[in-house]
Amino acid sequence: MTYAIIGFGAIGQALARMFARKNIDVAVASRHPPEALAPQANAIGPTIVPRTLKDALEADLVMLAVPFGQHQQVANARASWKGKIVIDVTNTLDDLGDVPSSSVVAQALPGAQLVKAFNHLAARVLAEDPAINGGRRVVFLSSDDEGATATVAALVERLGYAPVNLGRIAEGGQLVQARNGVWGPLIFQDLFKKTS
Repeated sequence: MTYAIIGFGAIGQALARMFARKNIDVAVASRHPPEALAPQANAIGPTIVPRTLKDALEADLVMLAVPFGQHQQVANARASWKGKIVIDVTNTLDDLGDVPSSSVVAQALPGAQLVKAFNHLAARVLAEDPAINGGRRVVFLSSDDEGATATVAALVERLGYAPVNLGRIAEGGQLVQARNGVWGPLIFQDLFKKTS
């Protein structure tokens, strides 16, 4: 399976550090050309490979780490999202009329299998080692696609985290999204799961 991170700001670079820690290749892209990303990518590690947006979107699994308002631009950069797994890492306090932001993103990516994940932790926390004091940092998952959830849960484990499935986006997924300008109760909660 191939991986890409779209967006290479603080969150995108923190995500890249996860892959670098485990020596997993990942393409990184943003609205800037690949050569503009090379200094930061090289500083993180040799498995972090800058690509054009078009090339990065060929990956099997795409992590969407752009500001929420830019998701539509990313959506428009690909003719078809059918069969792609997209991890929605975006957050917003915008009033979306009681619709979860991940549902808005999913509508922009018809055919994609969308999983909300990695969005509840701040960039500086995401950049840290997930293993602490005999436990692993929790990453919450929510999706309307069980198969995609299983794939993302396996990636979360491979990256050294403990996946916790909250269920469907409109149900448990509301705990990690904002509503009416207020963050959900699990946003910014840095939790650990003891390893047995």
